[in-house]
Order: sequence, then structure tokens, then C-alpha cells
Amino acid sequence: MEDEFGEGIGNPFDTPIPGQSLTDTPGNYPWEHPPQYPTMEEATEYLWTKMTEPERAEQIIAMLDAGVPVETIARTALFGGFLNGRFTPDVAFTIAEPVMKMIATIGVVAEVPNIRMSQDDVTNKQDIKSAVQLNIQAKKTAKELQEEIKESKGLMSKPKPEESK
Repeated sequence: MEDEFGEGIGNPFDTPIPGQSLTDTPGNYPWEHPPQYPTMEEATEYLWTKMTEPERAEQIIAMLDAGVPVETIARTALFGGFLNGRFTPDVAFTIAEPVMKMIATIGVVAEVPNIRMSQDDVTNKQDIKSAVQLNIQAKKTAKELQEEIKESKGLMSKPKPEESK
């Protein structure tokens, strides 16, 4: 038997039984032990030290130059740190933004053109212009509402006779 990719399927009964993972000896994996860097500060310092090593910095620069988004590189580094028992998932989640800034900084210092921040990159000038225009529009609308409230003497005041129709 072959699957859709031409690979042999093997014995379909050669799989773990339900609940088998609950009978494994605890502590077989690095993430089942206390983390090496339990605080955000220690974890970010560790990652910065690793990312600025010449060989790793070159790899990061090459990935950024190839168009790999900063977010993807950061997620990979954070997940790898968790898998290797360096820090907990909550620390990884908390330091995600600083790690992305670290990676972007490496790219900026290396003068990488067109650094993509995420898969849904919003660094496109047209997207930025439309976002700025929406923000300006929202501020105008908010000011108009504030003026109306001031003129009406508050939200709970009686409507003016011309407004009741």
C-alpha cells in the first residue's frame, strides 16, 4: 500500500495506544525539567548572545535577505528554545516582541533591503497610507462627536425640538 505521496504506509496497527504517553517515565524531554533561563531578562540575554554570534548572525542576515519574515525567524528561535528546555512557553510568548526587534536590528545593521516583518507584511507604502488616512478620519469623527455632545449639554439631555422629528 502507498499513500498519496508514493510512500509506503506500513502497518496501520503499529501506532501508540491511547493513553500511552501517560505511562512514559516523566523527565524524558528537556521541556519537562526546570528551564535554564526562568526569567524574561535571562532568556532575552541568552537569545541576544546566541543571535549575535558571527555564524548565527550571518544565517539570520541571509534569511532576511532571502525574504524570510522576522516573525518566522523569531517563532522558530522561541520554539527551539522551549524544546531545548531553555525557557518556558509563557516566557517565550512574553519575549516574542523583543526577539523580533533583535532580529530586525540585526537586519538593519547589516543593511538588508526590504526587511519583511510578518507573512502579512504591512510595510507596503500603500497600506501604511491607507492606515494613516483611516486614523485621521477616526480622529475627525471623534472630534465631531465631542462637539455635538458639548452643544447638547451632555448625553442624557433632552433632544432639541428639531431633532425629535
